[in-house]
Amino acid sequence: MERHDMLLSPAGVEALRTALSRADFTSNGIAGRLGAQATGGVARNDFRAALRATEDRDPLATLIRVFICDQTEPEAAVAAALAPLDLAEALAGGLVERHGDGLRAGVDLEPYGDDWWVLADVPASARPGLPLHSEHVLGIGGATQTLIGATVRRPVQTALDLGTGSGVQALHLATHARRVTATDVSERALRFAATTAALNGQDWELLRGDLVAPVAGRRFDLVVSNPPFVVGPGTTTHVYRDSGRVGDAIGAELAAAAPGLLTEGGTMQYLANWVHVAGEEWHERVTGWFTGTGLDAWVIQREVADPMAYVNLWLTDVGEAADPQRMAAWLDWFDAHKVEAIGFGIVSLRRSGHADPVLRVEDLRQRVEPPMGDQIATWFDRQDFLRVRDTDALLAERYRAAEGLQLRQEATMGDEGWAVDRQVLTMPHGLRWSEEVDPLVLALVGGCDGRLALRDQLALLAAAHDVTQQELAEAAGPIVAHLIERGIIEPVTA
Repeated sequence: MERHDMLLSPAGVEALRTALSRADFTSNGIAGRLGAQATGGVARNDFRAALRATEDRDPLATLIRVFICDQTEPEAAVAAALAPLDLAEALAGGLVERHGDGLRAGVDLEPYGDDWWVLADVPASARPGLPLHSEHVLGIGGATQTLIGATVRRPVQTALDLGTGSGVQALHLATHARRVTATDVSERALRFAATTAALNGQDWELLRGDLVAPVAGRRFDLVVSNPPFVVGPGTTTHVYRDSGRVGDAIGAELAAAAPGLLTEGGTMQYLANWVHVAGEEWHERVTGWFTGTGLDAWVIQREVADPMAYVNLWLTDVGEAADPQRMAAWLDWFDAHKVEAIGFGIVSLRRSGHADPVLRVEDLRQRVEPPMGDQIATWFDRQDFLRVRDTDALLAERYRAAEGLQLRQEATMGDEGWAVDRQVLTMPHGLRWSEEVDPLVLALVGGCDGRLALRDQLALLAAAHDVTQQELAEAAGPIVAHLIERGIIEPVTA
């Protein structure tokens, strides 16, 4: 196994953990010390109330001021707060740094969850005007949280985090995987990840290399990746953002690698960007990534940005927003390739072993009920249910409508009263799908109370609508499958 240096010595990490635990420098400890108003202000980068609440400079107050509020504090107070960690080692490891007449944070040391800490580089927003290191290690940002929430959290033997960065994904994997492997192209990132692992009492296999190269020939039950997915001309300035691949090729590359990474029944989930090209359907482009892989695939687009907003976002992210030449070159590349927009989403793949894999690429912009990983897991469960049942078998089952299912109607007032123009079934829970339905489908769903087999329901509907039961059954097959896939109706299992 490769060994990677940490920011501190093993004894130094133990001493740091002792200091943080003793001071109660945890998410709950900080919230308890600051109170709701100051904690809310910190979330908005408004530290005024937090600074007022920490004026007495005890160890917890000093740690909050240094690592949460980015203040420069007297050396003696910082040394006392970090004890028993030796201040000289803390300085040598970059945990704190000299600034003015005191010390300030040299890294982003973030209390996370109930009793974890994550180490990363200080974000660009805290050091305006200073360029980011080319191997800058991100902390816990929006994309990180998206993948954390979307990951299927069922117990597995082996898990892989591709492009681990600070190690936050691996922290979560270790809660439900017996063995965790994490890779990164950046040795600097692996130092942070090794320190995060040790500080939290975890032991991961850490490997250096580009994407899947360090684990070639190996298979895992679960693979996650928050890769450098940013779309552009292939220029690499910051490894957390830029893969060196042109356009959205990294998403396709991960898709191609997935079959060789997964055990039977294994799952891979990663974040990706893809381009919307003039004259093309974006979902057809992304579908092509997975055709022929033999894997079940569910790709959901969560956001779409226009090129100007996209470039502004990522230039600001690394402190390059004031570079008009960089912006112009990036936008010119988008223009040359007829890119109208850039999509962001979550890719979930599964090695089911079936000859006819399921492939869905669709928009899902609405707010969903967290954790999304549970919703993704049950989506694959529903595919397993559907895959082994033909239409006759589907109609033999009993179903009930999703809990809390709502009907919304749009109607127009006419000479004879209200005329219904549109009927929409809406799920208030789960993925919160909305589905426009006709009166026959509405009646079918309305009859799903778990008592009658669907075939018996159709017999009643056929008589009421003057059609044969066989005609209705043939038409109902794909509709029922779609309603099950969406979770609008659920099979009664007992």
